[in-house]
Amino acid sequence: MNPQDLLLPLLIVLVGGMLFFGSRRQRKAVAEQQKLQTSLQVGDRVMTTSGLFGTVAGVDSDTEIEIEIAPGVVTSWLRAAVREKVNPTTDSDVVETEDADEEPVAGEPESHAEVAAPLESKTKS
Repeated sequence: MNPQDLLLPLLIVLVGGMLFFGSRRQRKAVAEQQKLQTSLQVGDRVMTTSGLFGTVAGVDSDTEIEIEIAPGVVTSWLRAAVREKVNPTTDSDVVETEDADEEPVAGEPESHAEVAAPLESKTKS
């Protein structure tokens, strides 16, 4: 038997195996994503597929949820648009300053950043 006669069946088996295991991995990822989307509850911090972060404010139906993207701003989204749950931001993570002349917060490095002057535009006459 000629070795070239075995080449085609071997390639078919290899390509078929890669397709089988690739589709299996994809089905597993889809199942995990569906499990995440059905487990969403009010108060969960999420990121959508477009990169928008927000907090789940309502889960009224099987296909839609409401996400609060800013205090008092609630938008409706498809559950399928939620990409992942993210760690919630706690009050200790957010440092609010009202005035730039305030003392730096303890434990944080002092910033010496300066704003550059605007560039002058040269126009042709």
